[in-house]
Amino acid sequence: MPNNPAPALILRDGDKEILESWTRSTTIKAGLAQRARIILLAAEGTANAHIAEAVGTTTTSVWKWRKRYREVGIDGLGDAARSGRPKQVSDLDIVYATLTRPPKKYGVTHWSSRLLGQHLGLGNATVARAWRAYGVQPWKAETFKFSTDPELVAKVTDVVGLYLAPPDNAIVLCVDEKSQIQALDRTAPMLPMRIGDAEKHTHDYKRHGTTTLFAALEVATGTVTGAVKPKHRRAEFLSFLRQIDRAYPDQELHLVMDNYATHKTAEVRDWLAAHPRFHVHFTPTSGSWLNLVEVWFGIIDRQAIKRGVFTSVKDLNAKIRGFITGWNKRKHPFVWTKTADEILAKANRQATSETRH
Repeated sequence: MPNNPAPALILRDGDKEILESWTRSTTIKAGLAQRARIILLAAEGTANAHIAEAVGTTTTSVWKWRKRYREVGIDGLGDAARSGRPKQVSDLDIVYATLTRPPKKYGVTHWSSRLLGQHLGLGNATVARAWRAYGVQPWKAETFKFSTDPELVAKVTDVVGLYLAPPDNAIVLCVDEKSQIQALDRTAPMLPMRIGDAEKHTHDYKRHGTTTLFAALEVATGTVTGAVKPKHRRAEFLSFLRQIDRAYPDQELHLVMDNYATHKTAEVRDWLAAHPRFHVHFTPTSGSWLNLVEVWFGIIDRQAIKRGVFTSVKDLNAKIRGFITGWNKRKHPFVWTKTADEILAKANRQATSETRH
């Protein structure tokens, strides 16, 4: 068999990462790891004789696996099927393959159990079991966002400090607005819940306009001061501040608000300057989740708005007011438990891969 250098082997899309993971695996069969090293060295243009010496085999074997890869691809590196002995691929090998993007020839962004099973020569049930064992979910994707606020630490410390240790003889109010609440009317009557059968409503609806809900949540008691208005401009926000002023006429008020432009207009700043008992604490940019009224907005959305049927904006407003009245009769304190240090440690943690591929 000739020992002269052969042309560099061209790897198929996505195969290099898989082959490299095989060479690092402690569970894959030694023969398969050796073949992976042969193909990787061949792709670098290493002479066959040098490859044979490096991996501890013969040049005949090197030629064999080069030819098998060139004709079949990565699937050709496995052992030929023998009667009575099924192909063995560990769960870890399946996970390594899953964490590698599918080759371009498949035209997909992530693996399905059937496609990966076909790629590895396995049944999709075997792939699915490996995914469950290692908690791998290729079909699932989540979002993340880091706050770029230069005052992140100061603002988080300030707001969380209000929650955990509010000033004496002062009230902490979380203030915000929920805009563009739609008055949706279903095109057919709702079918009520029955034993063994969930409530049902049509998927289509009629729009009757929108409204904006302004709310101030008193953290210590859970009391909500609310107002519904057609828009959420500075005029409506100033009107709501005056409503808060009337609702709490004598106490020192600490308002937690986000960085929405309406909250920082000149008119609003002038009004707050003229009312020194109002102390404003802004959440960080992209940190409105720090405002506890957002939790209450989620409650009213689930319990009164999302499944509601509204024949007009007037009807929607009336039902929102009715929910607030009922809420204030059964209210409860909103208790914050995380410290500023715990929040900042999580916010500064970069999402990095810890896989070995």
